[in-house]
Amino acid sequence: MKIFAYGIREDEEPSLKKWEQANPDVEVGFTNNMLTADSARMAEGADGVVTLQTADYTREALEVLHNLGIKYISIRNVGVDNFNFQDLNDFGFTLTNVPVYSPNAIAEHAVLLMGRLLRRTPEFAQKIEDGDFTWAPTIGKEYREQTVGVIGTGHIGRVTMQILKGFGCKIVAYDVYHNPEIEKQGLYVDTLEELYKQADIITLHVPLFDSNKHMINDKAIEQMKDGVYIINCARGELIDTDALIKGLDSGKVAGAGLDVIDNENSVFGKKWSSIDNIPNEKIRNLAKRLNVIVTPHSAFYTETAIHNMITTSFDSNKSLIEGLRPDNIVDTNK
Repeated sequence: MKIFAYGIREDEEPSLKKWEQANPDVEVGFTNNMLTADSARMAEGADGVVTLQTADYTREALEVLHNLGIKYISIRNVGVDNFNFQDLNDFGFTLTNVPVYSPNAIAEHAVLLMGRLLRRTPEFAQKIEDGDFTWAPTIGKEYREQTVGVIGTGHIGRVTMQILKGFGCKIVAYDVYHNPEIEKQGLYVDTLEELYKQADIITLHVPLFDSNKHMINDKAIEQMKDGVYIINCARGELIDTDALIKGLDSGKVAGAGLDVIDNENSVFGKKWSSIDNIPNEKIRNLAKRLNVIVTPHSAFYTETAIHNMITTSFDSNKSLIEGLRPDNIVDTNK
């Protein structure tokens, strides 16, 4: 049995080595290259592939894998929006993901972004750099004074709520699918509009669908409280960047913490030497603002998460090759 992996980073290699030692019956090959039509040929002789990337998985790359006799793909993350399910079905692939690798990693990052904005940390950092060691007038706010609107109460959303309760925040939540425990606590509101009207901070924890692309748009922001903070550690396409910039310019939006941004692949994962060199005008605009914190899709990036992503994806791929049906198979017929 052989598994070939794409996009393996140096920080993943220790976990991969541990997995290999625990599974001596599996031959593992890997590359740091992303899965493309050209690199797909590197998987020749493999029974399955494990991969991770933010770029789209092209039909051409999948066709090469299919022609090599490969039927099983396991991704090391949750999101499957960079696959065309029709392509997967046309070539007879079975796909698994890692539904839960560390909700705490992303939840903690979201809460830290809130705190840095509330205490105006980027502004203080700029003042210190300028030799200004005064505190006024850069006054902050406290967590316990905030009502936080959590959109999406899956694993990550619920951990976020748990952390925020420890800070004394009031929580309101919205999800199409109600979690029984959250329901018992009476935290759900019936509509997004109701959440927008109540929340001082809005944090997004939903997957991306065609139906919710740019859900944070001009209309949504108009419904929010003046001086709202918006946090996105989910998917960049959930926010209309033009609408966000307009809200920041007007002061309607007091600040934003963004681990993901629409069209982030044009910028993230690359070194630009200076913000001024960023080719994407909208991302450059956001990154220059002291009331916006941008991190490069790194909310997930902890030692625990990386270990779980490697272990679960390789375990799943091995199970598929052995003819088993792991419970994290993605339904590509939706």
